[in-house]
Amino acid sequence: MKLRVSATMTNAPIVLTLDCDMFSNDPQTPLRALCYLLDPHMDPRLAFVQFPQYFHGLNKDDIYASELKYPFQIDSHGMDGLWGPVHMGTGGFFRRRAFFGGPFSFVAPENPELSPDHVPNKPIRSKEVLSLAYQVAGCNFDAQTKWGSKMGYRYGSLVEDFYTSYRLHCEGWRSIFCHPKRAAFLGDVPVTLNDVLYQIMRWSMGLLEVGFSKNSPLTLGLWSLNPFHALCFTHYSLWPISGIPITTYAFLPQLALLNSFSIFPKVSDPWFFMYAFLFLEAYAQDFIDFMLAGGTIQRWWNSQRMWILRGVSSFSFGLVEYFFKSLGLTKFGFNVTSKVVDNEQGKRYEQGIFEFGVESQMFLPITMAAIINLVSFVSGIIQVLSNGLRFEDVFTQLFIAGFGVLNSWPVYEAMVLRSDKGKLPTKITLTSVVLSWLLYLVSSWAF
Repeated sequence: MKLRVSATMTNAPIVLTLDCDMFSNDPQTPLRALCYLLDPHMDPRLAFVQFPQYFHGLNKDDIYASELKYPFQIDSHGMDGLWGPVHMGTGGFFRRRAFFGGPFSFVAPENPELSPDHVPNKPIRSKEVLSLAYQVAGCNFDAQTKWGSKMGYRYGSLVEDFYTSYRLHCEGWRSIFCHPKRAAFLGDVPVTLNDVLYQIMRWSMGLLEVGFSKNSPLTLGLWSLNPFHALCFTHYSLWPISGIPITTYAFLPQLALLNSFSIFPKVSDPWFFMYAFLFLEAYAQDFIDFMLAGGTIQRWWNSQRMWILRGVSSFSFGLVEYFFKSLGLTKFGFNVTSKVVDNEQGKRYEQGIFEFGVESQMFLPITMAAIINLVSFVSGIIQVLSNGLRFEDVFTQLFIAGFGVLNSWPVYEAMVLRSDKGKLPTKITLTSVVLSWLLYLVSSWAF
């Protein structure tokens, strides 16, 4: 819609996309983008120049990993070495022509005044221009047209930015990642855990809509892109599925330990070293990538913690919600993430204190995992000390449970040590205790 409205008024060949809460932080940014878009030696298939997302107002240690360093910075550098990064929904300078078909083909709009080649010759405030702008801004204007499928932003996903850039790359367009030392734009971040988790849940549903659509990167992408670029888009579109193994590791080894059941090789078994190597290698690579991208140790720790919290809540709920939506059982609307904060919330955020405060369903699996990890870790230690279990048999499960306990410290703090308004609501705590007990009873029957 905005693309059509701007066409009636100026029809400028370059279009900048920005979130409503972002502002320019560097007056040189347009010049940096134009250096690519207007360079006669640049690939004519260049569709857009993408700047990374940066945020002001982050607390010192970025407790919610709102920086999202991997998709916004690290991964984008990697994709820049292929056919270009994805569009992040903001900070993108687009060639208007890219929204009208492939670089060597053209999809003409029904109204010639919306064509990228049209030159407006009337004042912006003229009656004719305003009337046309009002007409093309209508929600029903693009019904039964090519808008949303062959032209403009592509519909069919809650992450229209990702989907649109993916489709543009499939049509033959390219993109470039521009990452100057000074942030081009700055935006706001949510400061409550509930808002963070719901934002990721919405993204999860949108990514799954792309991953399992008829234009999936596993089908259209493999035919239209080079294999490595297609795998990058596949990784993003199926990202929420990682909630399955994360949730499994958050509960299964711990429940087995509570039932005195060993499910991993013992320390003296050669297979144990494979598990140890995979864990250490994955976390070492994650740590090195994060630090080389300008991170700190504490921010890395919070980033991997939020990866676990998102896995058992946002990703899992997103998977379930997408499944129900696919069956036509539910409808999920688009909710703008709240970034409004009161003084008390702001103070707690600056102090690095997790903000719970509301009775959200998102907190249930997180709190259940925290309870089960703590109980299983303590129970396992007691069983080992009382010679009920051999340490080498359950070392891996004890390690996983202990690792879960370390990551769950903000949850324990919010459950029993805090009295402010941002603590974990009593109802959520009690409900989680009951559900954890029921889960244990079920596991006792299974093991």
